[in-house]
Amino acid sequence: MRLYLASTSPARLQTLRAAGIEPIAVAPGVDEHATVARHEELHGPLGVESMVQLLAQAKAEALLGREPGGEPIDGLILGGDSAFLVDGRIHGKPHTPEVARERWLAQNGGSGALWSGHWLIDHRGGRVNRAVGRAAVATVRFAELDEAEIDAYIASGEPLQVAGAFTVDSLGGPFIRGVEGDPSTVVGLSLSTLRELVRELGVAWPSLWNR
Repeated sequence: MRLYLASTSPARLQTLRAAGIEPIAVAPGVDEHATVARHEELHGPLGVESMVQLLAQAKAEALLGREPGGEPIDGLILGGDSAFLVDGRIHGKPHTPEVARERWLAQNGGSGALWSGHWLIDHRGGRVNRAVGRAAVATVRFAELDEAEIDAYIASGEPLQVAGAFTVDSLGGPFIRGVEGDPSTVVGLSLSTLRELVRELGVAWPSLWNR
């Protein structure tokens, strides 16, 4: 059974590899801001859970009709998205050092909820058979950093392209005091949730092992 990952996130790729799965990773090419803006214009503001699910679905569906490696997709397509909720505000990727620093000063020594959306399409036989999705959430508790540590972390560049401006599996790991929930949720892909979705589609989880 082949898993197609609608993402080029190194963290998601490494998480799947550590779980015994070597996916075919394909950049979905989804404009996240435009997708959310278009939906909100038609249906009103999105909460964090609805937002990550909307984007996870959009990314998975962006692979439909594609032929990675010149072959039609035959297997499962996974789309994912993450956002961090702290003090009632939704934080995606900060992109700039200024925004990353502002966020760290606000969340320093505190906690927040990392939401990860999942959308899984059964595309066995080269056609859409069924799709299922679910979001997962984990609470993250931060250590108390001094400003020199915050500045050094931001200067590394790592926080700029990740939801919440932190990682748990790389340079940011020592700055995390604890995680409540599936730890893999914090890297953007809840393995326990993915297993549940895979089984809902009638696929045995071990059938994905290919490493």
